[in-house]
Amino acid sequence: MAHNFLILLTIFVSLTVTASGRLITNTNSSTTLVNDGVHETILRLNSLTNETELCEQTYGFMPCTTTVLGNLFLILGYGYLMFLAATYLSAGSELMLEILGPGIVGGLFLPILGALPDAMLILVSGLSGSPETAQDQVSVGMGLLAGSTVMLLTVIWGACIIIGKCDLQESVALDNQDTKGFDLVGSGVSTDIWTSYSAMIMAISVLPFIVVQFPQILHLTSGRQLAVLIGLITSISLLIACCVYQVYQPNIQKRRIAFAKHKHVRSGILRYLKTNAFGGLLNDQGQPNEEVLYKLFNSVDVNGDGHLSVAELRALVVGMQLNDINLNEDDAIDKVMKEFDTSGDEEIDFQEFITGIAHWLEEARRTNLNSPIAGPDYIHEYYEETKRQHYLLGDEGGDDEENGVDDPRRTTAKAVLLLLLGTLIAALFADPLVGAVDGFSTATSIPSFFISFIFLPLATNSSEAVSAIIFASRKKQRSASLTFSELYGAATMNNLLCLSVFLALVYVRGLTWDFSSEVLVIVIVCVVMGIFGSLRTKFPLWTSFIAFILYPFSLVLVYVLDYVFGWS
Repeated sequence: MAHNFLILLTIFVSLTVTASGRLITNTNSSTTLVNDGVHETILRLNSLTNETELCEQTYGFMPCTTTVLGNLFLILGYGYLMFLAATYLSAGSELMLEILGPGIVGGLFLPILGALPDAMLILVSGLSGSPETAQDQVSVGMGLLAGSTVMLLTVIWGACIIIGKCDLQESVALDNQDTKGFDLVGSGVSTDIWTSYSAMIMAISVLPFIVVQFPQILHLTSGRQLAVLIGLITSISLLIACCVYQVYQPNIQKRRIAFAKHKHVRSGILRYLKTNAFGGLLNDQGQPNEEVLYKLFNSVDVNGDGHLSVAELRALVVGMQLNDINLNEDDAIDKVMKEFDTSGDEEIDFQEFITGIAHWLEEARRTNLNSPIAGPDYIHEYYEETKRQHYLLGDEGGDDEENGVDDPRRTTAKAVLLLLLGTLIAALFADPLVGAVDGFSTATSIPSFFISFIFLPLATNSSEAVSAIIFASRKKQRSASLTFSELYGAATMNNLLCLSVFLALVYVRGLTWDFSSEVLVIVIVCVVMGIFGSLRTKFPLWTSFIAFILYPFSLVLVYVLDYVFGWS
């Protein structure tokens, strides 16, 4: 891996490094004269600075050029090196996740490392040269910031819908079942509720953009630096809050899944009792039907001692055959026993049984009133609703669980090496890439914003794009949830971490915040896709076209606002 990288770097530098020379003529109109020592002819050595236009080499040795094709080649070369950096950072992050698990690693390190190449490019775009030069080059950073976010939420988002599509049945996609082809309504993907929360967080993350844009919105000529400072503080605060949420989210998810499982066990027991009852569980007055419940109690009380033991509860739970959830029977039985056994004697008598069932029936009736599938058979509807709630939480058993790391020390060393190498490459080649984009912009008269908007995200977002597409191709609800959560998370890091770097540069170097149209594009795409993703968990195939349309719409909007209406 490192060997291949060194070979590539050597070839790249050899092909692109520039050599400069001076032309010798036979005129003697200059004081810069030379003689070959043989002939009497006086030769003139032309001035280097007057005859040729030189480019500035980054670090004094990195290749540079002033031609269109040369800068294009440099963009491709440096872009590929940034792609390698993103790949190494992604691979190292995944290894660290295997070793340390979620929580701090998943909540802090992975999102930050994923946004590191973008942050590096934004940082160097505003650090180079004088404030005037930085003001000119900082549009590269804004183009990357906008292009990265827009590409993730449009092109890649829509592609994942198409690649991961399965047959839709009611509100869910059937795992690994894709028989409807390109049915715009009957084919698509579904995600869990946590993915909806990620979309909601992403929509909220555009708040710093709005804060920093207030002076322009109100047409104020003063207070722009103050708005930048407030936007920076807001961005950093939201970044910290987002990371804290990501750290504790796995524990929150586990608790919610456990509660959803317990509710499904409740509904399963009620459905089982109703199915085996000779009469209704409630009498005409809406109270527990003690006669019917007594017969059911005796059917569960195998030894006839008037109490339900742990073993008898186990037989009841096993007999229900709740195979549609990943049920821990011991945990389920323990929770039912604690809920019914008010006396604390580890057994359930008939009165405790009636009280517990009455409570469950009342909850089923309340749930039925708010259920989107409400009907007259409220126990069955309660069962289906708890099943749906559990499904939306994304607990599908242990089919994708990791088996652990065979050699933790070696894996840790490999992860650290990949992370260091990726960071080093990103730090080393970010500045030359920005210079190449700026040079290409000068040579072609194409605004650097559009170059960085279109091309740079192809390199810096490559790891997220490949990872998302691979997950989507598995055609499972769980993998689809991971896919879109990753996309929403990457966009959130762009809006918070990368924007924090950008605003810090603008404030510290005294640059002008002059990106109204670019901010509008980011806000529109993030809010539209964020609301879209937070309000639903089913995405038919037609939703991909909404995402695809937003990409060219963003480019056209920026061009029209900047070059037709003259926004600033």
